[in-house]
Amino acid sequence: MNERFEALADTTLLGLPARDVALAIAAALAAYLAMRLVLRYVIGRTRQLAQRTSNHVDDMVVDVLGSTNRVFLLLAALLVGVGMLDLSERWNQRVEQLWFIALALQIGLWFTKAISLGLRRYEERHSSSGMTQVSASAVLLSWSLRTLLWAVVLLAVLSNLGVNITAFVASLGVGGIAIALAVQNILGDLFASLSIAVDKPFEVGDAIGIGDLSGTVQHIGLKTTRLRSLTGEQIVISNTDLLKQVVKNYRRMDERRIAFKFGMSYRSDPEKLEAVPGIVKRLIESRPKLRLDRVHFQAFGESSLDFEVVYFVTTPDYGLYMDEQQRLNLQMMREFDALGLEFALPARSVYVTSDGGNSAEAGQRGPRIDDAPQAPRAAKH
Repeated sequence: MNERFEALADTTLLGLPARDVALAIAAALAAYLAMRLVLRYVIGRTRQLAQRTSNHVDDMVVDVLGSTNRVFLLLAALLVGVGMLDLSERWNQRVEQLWFIALALQIGLWFTKAISLGLRRYEERHSSSGMTQVSASAVLLSWSLRTLLWAVVLLAVLSNLGVNITAFVASLGVGGIAIALAVQNILGDLFASLSIAVDKPFEVGDAIGIGDLSGTVQHIGLKTTRLRSLTGEQIVISNTDLLKQVVKNYRRMDERRIAFKFGMSYRSDPEKLEAVPGIVKRLIESRPKLRLDRVHFQAFGESSLDFEVVYFVTTPDYGLYMDEQQRLNLQMMREFDALGLEFALPARSVYVTSDGGNSAEAGQRGPRIDDAPQAPRAAKH
């Protein structure tokens, strides 16, 4: 028996004592089992902690740890075993490089999983029915973050392997600038879409106004936004051009401010005109959905005595505003007619001279001809 052990001790495998190889294999198996047990224990404890909290960070940690690659655990266990062998300096350096590569790849996988979970959580929290710009921008952001992550991992691995990455990074920078200049319009629209998703100036279903255009947002894509106008046609506008303009979001109004004017005839009695603000105030305050701001005799117009009214509709509903304005107009007509007041009609006075004298003096002496009457009584002429 002793002779067999001595023979086994003298046996070599790939230039290494068989006994050392056997110990390395045993150490690798033990390391693999230990890492599996430790990982399972950490995941279990973290999951128990996550069940007692309301935040989602610990849930994300559980999912990230659960995504640990089993191949990485096996490779790490093998490297532990190989590290116990008496290797040359060259091979020890290779083992250290393999350790770095394995850790870099696993860290990259962990961060990739974290990016996916974070963007999925953001999409679930901010998206609603029909909000395609969130998912589209999430895809764009996910692709950008993953590209940046794995570019960093690749550069770190190459640097560890002894590759001079300075010139490589410079080449990537020059190439990136050239590509960016070639597709700057497309990239501008992509980042504008990302800006819309993050800043949320409007969402699908909102009624917005952009310059002379207005409509309801139907779709927000990576390059364009589509509106359905009030007259029925579809309006397609690039995201970059859209964000360069002032966007009015009508859906987010808490209330609607209304200002309008009306004119009374110059033949109206001042005593009766004095009652006009009180009448308008009473008509507006009698409606529960309206809130009066002010009503005043504003100015002497060219052919009318001008009044200005400002009030608020307490809901942004445009149909309700039109109904209330129509009711107010009709009630004002009835009230003013009962009071004996007349609305002003547009009128212009023309002075005609009969000689070639001074136009100002002739205008004062000559007869006056009205091209539009100020009141129905003028129709008797």
